[in-house]
Amino acid sequence: MYQNIKEVIESLKMDNLSTERKSVLQPLIDFIQQKKNKEEDIRLNFICTHNSRRSHLSQIWAQTLAHHFNIKNVFCYSGGTEATAMFPMVGETLSNIGFKIDTLSEGKNPVYAVKFSENEHPVICFSKTYDDDFNPTSEFAAIMTCSNADVGCPFIAGAEKRIPITFEDPKAFDNTPLQKEKYHERSLQIATELCYVFSQIK
Repeated sequence: MYQNIKEVIESLKMDNLSTERKSVLQPLIDFIQQKKNKEEDIRLNFICTHNSRRSHLSQIWAQTLAHHFNIKNVFCYSGGTEATAMFPMVGETLSNIGFKIDTLSEGKNPVYAVKFSENEHPVICFSKTYDDDFNPTSEFAAIMTCSNADVGCPFIAGAEKRIPITFEDPKAFDNTPLQKEKYHERSLQIATELCYVFSQIK
């Protein structure tokens, strides 16, 4: 793993998580643990309305932290109720932490390869609907990262488990002096909570 990312992970303060938030994260811990116990693939699809910000941050951090904690056969995806594009500030936020990002294709909905380690497969990121062919069709957990998607998608076809873990949208700070700071803050919150999740797996 790239040293800068490793240092960020080691600096995350999981002790600050509230009991209430830990209880929100527990169903995801249970899902991962059950799959690991059965030696089954662990498929996590992080779903938000536009698949542009929170779902991508969650997908990338989950894949990174699964590797950090040496939990095998974890495959992370993301999707939306509609496809737009991964918001550029997401890539910039992750680059500033130490992720290496390559643009594989340009256009209205660019495709990015996000690497957290020299030798691990990159996370492929682009905006897509949650049921896109790129994503799994069964035996996955649907993790709802925004309340709009949670309400707007009462049913996720193929999901073995549906888990709402919602985050505030950093979009509220777009084009303001706080934009960079708030995206970084949201990225670290997601990293901290997913670090807690994977740290609990035995």
